[in-house]
Amino acid sequence: MPARKPNIVIMYADDLGFGDVGCYGGTAIPTPNIDRLAAAGLRFTNGYATAATCTPSRYSLLTGDYPWRNPQAAILPGDAPLIIDTKRATLPSLLRNAGYATGVVGKWHLGIGDGDTDWNKPIRNTPNDIGFDYSYIMGATNDRVPCVYVENRDVVGLDPADPIEVTYDHDKAFPGEPTGRDNPELLKMRYSHGHDCSIVNGVSRIGYMRGGKSALWIDEEMGDVFAAKAVEFVEQHADEPFFLYYAFHQPHVPRLPHPRFVGATQLGPRGDVIVEMDWCVGQMLNALDRLGLTDDTIVVFTSDNGPVLDDGYEDGAAELVGDHTPAGPLRGGKYSRYDGGTRLPFILRYPRGARTGESDALVSQLDFTASFAALTGAAMPDNAAVDSVNTIDALFGTSKTGREELVTEGTQARTLLRSGRWAFLPAIDGPRYSGTTGNETGLSHWDQLYDLSADVGQRRNVASDHPEVVATLRARLQALQRAPRTR
Repeated sequence: MPARKPNIVIMYADDLGFGDVGCYGGTAIPTPNIDRLAAAGLRFTNGYATAATCTPSRYSLLTGDYPWRNPQAAILPGDAPLIIDTKRATLPSLLRNAGYATGVVGKWHLGIGDGDTDWNKPIRNTPNDIGFDYSYIMGATNDRVPCVYVENRDVVGLDPADPIEVTYDHDKAFPGEPTGRDNPELLKMRYSHGHDCSIVNGVSRIGYMRGGKSALWIDEEMGDVFAAKAVEFVEQHADEPFFLYYAFHQPHVPRLPHPRFVGATQLGPRGDVIVEMDWCVGQMLNALDRLGLTDDTIVVFTSDNGPVLDDGYEDGAAELVGDHTPAGPLRGGKYSRYDGGTRLPFILRYPRGARTGESDALVSQLDFTASFAALTGAAMPDNAAVDSVNTIDALFGTSKTGREELVTEGTQARTLLRSGRWAFLPAIDGPRYSGTTGNETGLSHWDQLYDLSADVGQRRNVASDHPEVVATLRARLQALQRAPRTR
């Protein structure tokens, strides 16, 4: 009999930093399950997302395209339409065509519906329309309405007699519905900025909704709900090759851990929900062990972007951080063009095919599509995954060479080029710090060039010392962005 194709599980954290986990040097937050994965796998020190924010990174992971190719690939409201073209090949659709059962569980945030979604009827343009056989998701983020789970095409637990209404028009709050702005006495966690609309589960969100009371999620139970659904998918498909995209909501705001994780760290809710997420990782690893699938399963753990402390709620993350450095030795974090925004924990375990240890090869989530398509024999159409490169040898540790170059971005498609040992950030005017989060943006009115081999923390701008390198990398970045959208 031919050898079975490997199962693939991608576990995707939300706003997790390079320094938040033990195997990357963190000491304040116990992460035994992530560390266990790293001990049996390959830990990358140069593993990147394509963006310092969530929607663009997720877009690249599933399409193999740079997010700046699609102007819609920016942080989306909860009522945004699906931004992935249903006619184009994606990582899940390619794997499905290669004989895989495909599923997504957790945070989506790539749009859902057609832009005028009726949440009370079967929904068109869901993950099921871009290659997933099964989906159990939140449509956007845990701080945005509607605060409901969607299974395949239907809101879970919805009472037809209590229909859901949603609007993101800030001036059109539903009459009689409490908001964080007008009813702070109803809040169990106060907002610090930007989250003053509808109150769900004692927390005010971005956007307004009413109705759907029986379908509303309970934040403290979300980790358990998604973990159970992810394990259930693996159990149901244990006898055939499967691809699972398991997208955690932790440690994104609002950070509301299950009571059994409250107080797990000295860092407040942010630290506690990372411990909760690590438990979720353990649930998946234990399930693979129990089902005898560990040796035949590629498990990837990484994050969509770097860390942030105050991202809209008063949960003490900034006040309690102490000596903990969420981005580790890196500069910046979420929303930043510096490496702390896109250089992330990145671990791959595959006992039957990958080496163990540490690798400094330059690898990116952008390349999962081409790499896993090549590994599984999935046919790649000419217009699919135009920016994705087959780096399977680097991902498995059989080669020390990954990508030669990579374009990443902070917010609003403000790009930079990572090439060899260099990081080149072209001059872009703007505030050097975010006025709300306090994170460095990486913006400046002068070019920035950093030699990452000598300056991992990007503290010394050497652009004036190497004008020839700046000129070469500027021309290369411009050429990449002008290149036609084709393989």
